[in-house]
Amino acid sequence: MEEYRRHFEEVGFNAEEAHNIVKDCIDEVLGGEDYDQDDINQWTASIVEQSLAHLVRLGKAYKYIVTCAIVQKSSYGFHTASSCFWDTVADGTCTVRWENQTMNCIASVFAIAIVL
Repeated sequence: MEEYRRHFEEVGFNAEEAHNIVKDCIDEVLGGEDYDQDDINQWTASIVEQSLAHLVRLGKAYKYIVTCAIVQKSSYGFHTASSCFWDTVADGTCTVRWENQTMNCIASVFAIAIVL
């Protein structure tokens, strides 16, 4: 078990790297767009699929879960929360908050280490 922990302390989930990947995907999909309810399904699917594809290409021993929510900007705000029960040494998460004049986007990545 000690060897397992040492391996992930050296490698581990890089939340900053994942954050940058997801932010780039959101920028690519939503950059320059205004909120349009008819496009939400396509936008969220594209953000999730592109983010997942880029994360998998890193070649790390993780299972990934990527979520994305887009809401029209309003005075009511947008609140979200998550909680995980896992190995805090090997597993990880990051959340990306993105907004423009007309919408808010929250995307989260959950990375669960694959123990071989």
